[in-house]
Amino acid sequence: MPTCPCESDKPYGKCCEVYHLGTPAPTAEALMRSRYSAYALAGQNPALIDYLLRSWHEDTRPQSLDLSGENAAKWLGLQIKRHQDIDAENAIVEFVARYKPAGNLGGKAERLHETSRFRRIDGRWYYVDGNYS
Repeated sequence: MPTCPCESDKPYGKCCEVYHLGTPAPTAEALMRSRYSAYALAGQNPALIDYLLRSWHEDTRPQSLDLSGENAAKWLGLQIKRHQDIDAENAIVEFVARYKPAGNLGGKAERLHETSRFRRIDGRWYYVDGNYS
C-alpha cells in the first residue's frame, strides 16, 4: 500500500483515505493533511475535488475547483509547522507545502507557507481560509 501523500509515514488506506471516504477528521491538523492529500491525488481521482469542496466552510467555499490539465500542480511534500486549538470549535494549522506550479512542472519547485483557520461545526472540521507568508 502506498505511503500517504501527507507525509505521516502511514499507508494512505490507514490515513487520509478514511477521511476522503467520509469519516470526520478528528482534528484540524488531520483535516489539513487530508486536504493536502486530496490536492496531491486529485489528478488520479477527480472525486477528491468534491471532498475538498465538502471540507471547505460554506462561507468561504468556492463554487468549483479546477485541478486538472493546465491547472494541475504537482505536490511534492508537506511540513506541519504548528497546530493550535484556539477553543473547542476553532483551530489554526501552519504548514509549508512544496509544489511545482501548473504549466511549470519541469521548472523549479515553489513553497506555499500558510496559516490556515479551521472551524468545527456539529463534530466536523472545515477549512475556513488562510494567510500566506
